[in-house]
Amino acid sequence: MFIQIVDDSPNMRATIKSILGDSGATFIESGNGEDAVQQYREIRPDLILMDIRMERVDGIAATRAIRAIDPGARIIIVTQYDDDDLRNAAREAGAEGYVLKDDLSALHLHIH
Repeated sequence: MFIQIVDDSPNMRATIKSILGDSGATFIESGNGEDAVQQYREIRPDLILMDIRMERVDGIAATRAIRAIDPGARIIIVTQYDDDDLRNAAREAGAEGYVLKDDLSALHLHIH
């Protein structure tokens, strides 16, 4: 499995990789939504773990853009914001899941 981690924090990207390291996945990383969309066009990972709050292009806009490229793209929002409006926006943009950074172990439920 090829997983793209999109987060503006290098520490958070490293944390996610360490939590999922036993999954046997290969990882690529993006620091913002703009880079994530470009990398998706080139690489087409199996799963994208997308932060919401990032500079240039946020995670909701990047999710929309990636789903426009590939309606079958699997995108999970990974955020610190437990907010119903953001959950709804993520779902409307095409995300299939919403995981809080306080409970990153829940990411294992989406890896398959």
